Amino acid sequence: MQELLLAVARGLVEDKDAVRVTVDEPREDGTVVYHLSVAEGDMGRVIGKQGRIAKAIRVVMRAAAVRVNEKILVEID
Repeated sequence: MQELLLAVARGLVEDKDAVRVTVDEPREDGTVVYHLSVAEGDMGRVIGKQGRIAKAIRVVMRAAAVRVNEKILVEID
């Protein structure tokens, strides 16, 4: 999952070396939180107009998580 999020994010940004993904321990309900960090200048590219790209990233990640029986949450920092 982490590799998928990295690949998607690196495809959107200019500073590919600044992309970082950290993973928290699963919450009580089993949800795993992924934190996506990008360079300040690339934040707009990842969020998109009215958050459309961020929402699309979350939808893709949730769909991939369902295939492996996981519940995830993606936070963009």
